[in-house]
Amino acid sequence: MNAEDRLAQRLSVLGLELPAAAEPKGVYRPLVIVGNMAYTAGHLPIAPGGGLLKGRVGEDLDRDEGHRAALLAGLGILATLRAALGSLDRVRHVVKVLGMVNCTPDFTEHPAVINGCSELFAHVFGPDAGVAARSAVGVASLPLGAAVEIEAVFEIE
Repeated sequence: MNAEDRLAQRLSVLGLELPAAAEPKGVYRPLVIVGNMAYTAGHLPIAPGGGLLKGRVGEDLDRDEGHRAALLAGLGILATLRAALGSLDRVRHVVKVLGMVNCTPDFTEHPAVINGCSELFAHVFGPDAGVAARSAVGVASLPLGAAVEIEAVFEIE
């Protein structure tokens, strides 16, 4: 089974759809390809229907809601990749994920939140190619009040 089929299967199980690739809201590119590496800009969690999932984890949202926000940001990253590459089957390896969680100062479960994205990538690209080096950090705020912002680096063909 290829990455496109695994994504379709995963989305079906979750009752989700891959969103349209987001347009930049400033002076940046959603994806830059250099050689065989693809670098994404930070992606925010866009809910089905187009609304932004906002709030601070530990105050407005619990860990599970943060996890869902990370999943939604991951879907946005996959949409950006597919739009640029034509197919997710061109991805050879997820190299690095940086996840930022908008959270209260006492919240300490950042990795559990960012797992929403990491688990999606592992499912779509497999347990070897889909698991990356990763950082998960808490921040005091994010653009537009988003719950998370995630960026990633991929090796592509």
